[in-house]
Amino acid sequence: MEKGKIVSLEDRIPKLKQQRKRKANKRLVMLLFVFFLLVCCIIYFQSPLSHVRKIHVKGNEVYSSEDIKDLSGLTTKTNIWKINEGQIEKKLGQLPEIKKVKVLVKFPSSVVITIQEHKQIAYIAKGENFSAVLENGEILPKMKRETFPIQAPILNGFTKGNILNKMIDGLEKLPDGIVNSISEIYYTPKETDKYSITLYMNDGFQVLATLRSFDEKMAHYPSIISQLDQNEKGIIDLEVGSYFRAYEQEGAEQLEDEGEG
Repeated sequence: MEKGKIVSLEDRIPKLKQQRKRKANKRLVMLLFVFFLLVCCIIYFQSPLSHVRKIHVKGNEVYSSEDIKDLSGLTTKTNIWKINEGQIEKKLGQLPEIKKVKVLVKFPSSVVITIQEHKQIAYIAKGENFSAVLENGEILPKMKRETFPIQAPILNGFTKGNILNKMIDGLEKLPDGIVNSISEIYYTPKETDKYSITLYMNDGFQVLATLRSFDEKMAHYPSIISQLDQNEKGIIDLEVGSYFRAYEQEGAEQLEDEGEG
């Protein structure tokens, strides 16, 4: 080797010491960084910074937002990293009013609870109190509110079971405009027809029908009343055919039924 390319051991030792020192400094900096990060994590998890600050509830009508928050178990002291979305969804999903629940954690400190409730179809009269009836046939506890949250018919004489389910099914098949025109429905079974019902309409007419053909017949209600004198109220019989009898007369007038025509 040429003399100019030879490096003596004395010259290499300082360079090796500097390299080792730089490596040691890097390790120290890395260890300090990791230690600082761990300290910050511990402080974060133990401080209110890791707690839930906002809980947003969407899609609820039967339950208030505060009720949903209480039932979910979430508070502003809940650690956002310890939230089990599936467990909360399962817990809220057990309520008869709730059809579907989705819980979403939004970092750094928010939780969104989206509720899909079973549709309220009607109300059942229980003395002076009322209970909402859901699309799945469930009857809710007595209402605490003075006003009804939705416009829907009031059912009288119905109990949970097959008859109520047929009534719900019939109402669900009707347009909202017709359902909203019904004030009350009474379950009035006969020896010849256990599905017989009597409806009292908001426009002053009374309708006799059977659950066997309720949705089919009532679908033509707007057409039927258009043939009648609105100043002469009476009974519309839809059990067999379509007949009208004024309250002050005994004779019955047959009406044209688009469904039969």
